[in-house]
This record gives sequence, C-alpha cells and structure tokens, in this order.
Amino acid sequence: MEQIGLERLTGLIAFARTASLGSYSAAARALSVSPSAVSKSVRRLEDQLGVALFTRTTRSIALTTEGQELHQRALRLIEAAEDIEQTANSLRSDPVGRLRIAAPLPLGIHVIAPALPRFRARYPDVVIDLRLSDRMVDLVEDGIDVAVRIGALADSRLLSRKLAVQRLSCFAAPAYLAARGHPQRPADLEHHDTVALRYQSSGLLMPWPFQTGERITEIQPDAAITVDASDALIQTLLAGAGIGMTSTLLAAPHVLRGTLIPVLDAFMVERGPITAIWPESRRSTPSVRAFLDFLQAEFQGPNR
Repeated sequence: MEQIGLERLTGLIAFARTASLGSYSAAARALSVSPSAVSKSVRRLEDQLGVALFTRTTRSIALTTEGQELHQRALRLIEAAEDIEQTANSLRSDPVGRLRIAAPLPLGIHVIAPALPRFRARYPDVVIDLRLSDRMVDLVEDGIDVAVRIGALADSRLLSRKLAVQRLSCFAAPAYLAARGHPQRPADLEHHDTVALRYQSSGLLMPWPFQTGERITEIQPDAAITVDASDALIQTLLAGAGIGMTSTLLAAPHVLRGTLIPVLDAFMVERGPITAIWPESRRSTPSVRAFLDFLQAEFQGPNR
C-alpha cells in the first residue's frame, strides 16, 4: 500500500503540472524529468483512479470533465506539500535547498545569470533553477520561488519588491561613431544607420521614446536592420551596424567594457519598474530572503 500511495502522489504531481502547463514536455521541464516519465506517471494515475484525465491527439492534450474537476484539488495538494517544504526550510537559519527563479529572457541572460556564481559563492548550499521565458508564469502552479517582472504588476496577493526602473537609451559601437559622428538630438538619427527591434509577440516595431523636459515623443527610425530579439540587437550594434535603442541594464556590461557608447542619453526615458515577486508561503524562506537582498544589490549596483 505504501508503494501505491507514493505512485499516486507522483502521478498527481505530474497530472497537475501537465494540466497547468499544457503539455508533457513543459511539465517535464518544470519537474526536471523526461516527458515519457510524466506521461507514464499520468497514465498510471488514470488506471488507478479509473477515469480519463486527458483527451489526447497526436499534437495536443486537453482536460476531460473529470480532469477539470480533479485539477484544482491536485493543485491544492501540491501547494500543501510545498508549504510543508517551505516551513521546514524556514526553520533553518542558513539558505539551503533548491531555489526556483523565473525571469524574462533578456534580463535573465544579461543580468541575473551572470550574477548567479556570486550568489552561489556566498550561499553554496543553495541549488539554483533559473527558468527564462517571456510568458507570464504562474508562480504557484509552476512552483516558482521568486520571479522578476518588467512593467506594472497586476493586482495580486503576491509579495513584491521594486528592484530598479527600466531606462531606455540609444547605443552604438565606438567604430561606428568614429566614422559617422555623434547625433546631438533625436532628429539627427535620420542621417544615421539604425537597428530596430520587432516584438515577437505582436510583430510590431518598438518605438523609440525620447524625453525633453516633461514631454516624451516617440519616433520610428527608418531602420537599416530589424531584428526580433534583444540579444541580436546588441550583437548587431557591437558589430558596428549603427545606432539602436535598448535597456540600459542590458547594455551596461558592454558600456563598462567600452564596446558600446551611450548616444543621446540626455533624452533617456524611464519605462516602468523592474520588480521581484514571490508567494506569501515563501516569506520566511532563508534562500528567498537572501536572494531578494542579493538581487536588489545587483540591480542597484554602481555599474547599472
């Protein structure tokens, strides 16, 4: 009976994650196992319960009526189990255990990931699980301890801490500016090569905002090159393709090394807060508290 109980608990976890994330592969990534292990665990649970939880096609799965009824109950079971784990962790004074962090791709790649070795050097008993995606994750359903968000937060019962303000400015490589000169005002950009960013989510080009006094104006330069990822934008600028606009946080390491130079920074615009959020159940977890303090120091450091 003990083995059957454990199998059912494993199956319920696999079922809840699959239902929340929409596929076996996404659930497998969240649980750090293989998709086949998730699929087999869910099928064993269906056999044990005597009901079909999903309708399956070759390309997708969907909850059955019975599956919809059981999904919320399974989520409550997982929340209770995670609450037990967090309570146990909070009884320890030192940060230990697995810390699951979610962040948008650009911030995760350029700011958070490079800082993780420093955090681990300070807290070697913490194991980091960093998940990068531009989708809005559900912290409870995805089992996330801390997430970083850009922009205004929706009304939520989640706890939050403001880390920084996102600032947008123009940048270019020294070689490009040496050859073409420095623009002195936004209107001068029409005489320069520019690199634009297209949003993958909407297909729209990112407008370029500039602030003069209390007034913010937006322009859309006639770009020589258009890319649809922040990493590609920065690499294109580093190669000397022209002038582009991006977050000062993403450009900061390259500015520090002298491989990018701020352009028109007197017209820089602030665009929304960067915020850390975490569930109430993680309030007292030492690893979460330590990471929040560390993260705030990183975002507010002298090189940002």
